[in-house]
Amino acid sequence: MAELDIANLSLSFGGLTVLEDLSLSVEPGELFALIGPNGAGKTSVFNCISGIYHPSAGSIRFRGRNILGLDPSQVARAGLARTFQHGELFGEMSVIDNLLAARHAKFRTNVLAEALFLPSVRRQELAHREAVEKIIEFTELEPVRHAPVGGLPFGIQKLAGFARALAMEPDFLMLDEPSAGLNRDEREDLARFLLRIKHELGLAMIWIEHDMQMVADLADRLHVLDYGRTISVGKPQEVLNDPEVIKAYLGLAV
Repeated sequence: MAELDIANLSLSFGGLTVLEDLSLSVEPGELFALIGPNGAGKTSVFNCISGIYHPSAGSIRFRGRNILGLDPSQVARAGLARTFQHGELFGEMSVIDNLLAARHAKFRTNVLAEALFLPSVRRQELAHREAVEKIIEFTELEPVRHAPVGGLPFGIQKLAGFARALAMEPDFLMLDEPSAGLNRDEREDLARFLLRIKHELGLAMIWIEHDMQMVADLADRLHVLDYGRTISVGKPQEVLNDPEVIKAYLGLAV
């Protein structure tokens, strides 16, 4: 069974068709890249999966469960986590507090217990801090763990957003242009983290990306969108040499 299965998905805003009869599937442990020119509909796919957009037709199933119609918090509780193009972090909070905020669905307390700071609350807080510290170590954010996120360089903020998604302990990751705005060294670090997630954690990932060299080197399969329609699916080298893909990216007749 596929981890994520999308069938015949369509999305429109007024008279504008954003996605047209889109179908794709992501297999267990697969790093699946969703690519296409700007405006192709890639982030709209993520917004449909996340429960932000409501498609007019189609189905979205995660591990066989229909998640279409769930709100974003329910999707997160189902085990799907995502990053955003611009981080969407709490700038005045530290890195560690941003990661702790991502674990709110895993807290099992109530207002009275927290007000009295009962032993059960203290145990949970300790356990969550230990889990967050493991993610900080995994993503090599130790030097900035207590720094307010808003004062950090953009590349570190993007990495913190990446770490926040991992802090949810998800079963599936959605990565929305995680390399955008990163320098060469930061992209190399990101590539290393993606491979560690794939091989050490075994998570399936769907990855929106514009860096074609990273895609060619790392992705198991590519799915190319253009104006909301699928134009190619397959192994990286096959897809990147597809004349329709070259035409979509370069605007050339080939």
